[in-house]
Amino acid sequence: MGILTSRRAVSQKGQRLEYFTIAWNLLEGLVAVIAGAIADSISLVGFGVDSFIEVTSGATLLWRMAVDSEEHSRERNERLSLRIVGACFLALAAYISYESVSDLMGRRAPEQSIPGIILACVSLVVMPILSHAKKDVGKKLGSAAMNADAKQTDFCVYLSGLLLAGLLLNAALGWWWADPVAALIMVPLSRNRALKA
Repeated sequence: MGILTSRRAVSQKGQRLEYFTIAWNLLEGLVAVIAGAIADSISLVGFGVDSFIEVTSGATLLWRMAVDSEEHSRERNERLSLRIVGACFLALAAYISYESVSDLMGRRAPEQSIPGIILACVSLVVMPILSHAKKDVGKKLGSAAMNADAKQTDFCVYLSGLLLAGLLLNAALGWWWADPVAALIMVPLSRNRALKA
């Protein structure tokens, strides 16, 4: 009885983390996509789309945590969750590739984005904390899906760093190409994460 109660408590913690992930990423995604559209920044829009993909991943994990007590279907649910997370990574990689190459070929220079810079800085603080908490839950539950979601959160940390670099180089030095190049660097990271999920 104690082990089941403990597993249920960890599963509930996982659910709370996913509710936070969904709320955070909805807000982050909206800010990034709006700021990116205003600045015409593919790295910022790509970051926002990644946030929306993380909402999908979070909703998938919420479902996975909600059905955790059903031992007979746990393995099947785990595989389905992993497939959904992997497909989301691949979709993001395809989108970023297309838009970045288009921007580079068209020599489209983004505007400076102070909201984007602030958002990237805040994400660099929030995402590592969230990832650590998810890894703890994943380890305690033996959940590959939760661990994959934690990796997706780690990916958001990398994206935040790349986003910040591209936005700062554009703002400080006028290197317009830093934005689509930063976005293109995101592509192999996204593809590799999809294959590991």
